[in-house]
Amino acid sequence: MPSPRASRAQPIPTSVGIGLRPPHFGHVLEQRPAVPFFELHSENFFCAGGTLWDVFDAVRRDYPVSLHGVGLSLGSADPLDTAHLAALRELVRRAEPGLVSEHVCWGAIGGRHYNDLLPLPYTEEALDLMVARVTQLQEALGRRVLVENVSSYIHFTHSSMPEWEFLAALAARSGCGLLLDVNNVYVNSVNHGFDAQRYIAGIPAAAVGELHLAGFTRKQGLGGALLIDSHNRPVDPAVWSLYGRTLAHTGAKPTLIEWDQDLPEFAVLQDEARRAAEYLDEHADHHLAAVAG
Repeated sequence: MPSPRASRAQPIPTSVGIGLRPPHFGHVLEQRPAVPFFELHSENFFCAGGTLWDVFDAVRRDYPVSLHGVGLSLGSADPLDTAHLAALRELVRRAEPGLVSEHVCWGAIGGRHYNDLLPLPYTEEALDLMVARVTQLQEALGRRVLVENVSSYIHFTHSSMPEWEFLAALAARSGCGLLLDVNNVYVNSVNHGFDAQRYIAGIPAAAVGELHLAGFTRKQGLGGALLIDSHNRPVDPAVWSLYGRTLAHTGAKPTLIEWDQDLPEFAVLQDEARRAAEYLDEHADHHLAAVAG
């Protein structure tokens, strides 16, 4: 049986956390590194107990945690998978995470699940569907959730609004928050040829509850520059720059370092987190100066 846990959720601090993946479980449990919070993938804990839950309990006892879902397929034309939703509701009830997030995408249809977070057409019809689904999710969980913009390599010619307008409208109509993935904004700006700073400026700052940072891979020979959201390397200098501009727009927000493939030593992730923390500190200082002035 899982060990006893604290009875109340620990809020996610305005600092820099790390996405915790299984190869680093042992290091974190043994060394208890100084990390402000950890993010874990929800679906990895759709179980009643066992070793994974022992890990989750041990991590949660010492750190604030957020849950990040990758499989609910909110934007699918199919109805929401009620079994998946029930498992997530039970996990959230039991884990009491500081934040719960999902993606603005689809990844399953007709009972078949794909190993991708696939983009939506940005139309009024898709917006209506996403508002209904996010509302259903929030009602089922009894709490506000954050939804994340995904990276993409195609776009739909019948989209009637830019992605940032779609996200802003989704947040306004459903009451959800936004998990703004700065790396994904940059990746999509190159792949689809839009101005990343215009995207950031179009996001309602008050709706942003968390920021994500990760590394991408550059590809050539596919008819032009193509960036792959590979999560297997350090944050790119261009993304660090966009992160600074994002903080200037949103103010300091909880930020997460994601690294899912070719995982390095945990110390490498901590170095990335320290660099992000320097940006956060700078913008916290600017905010204090603005208040004092």
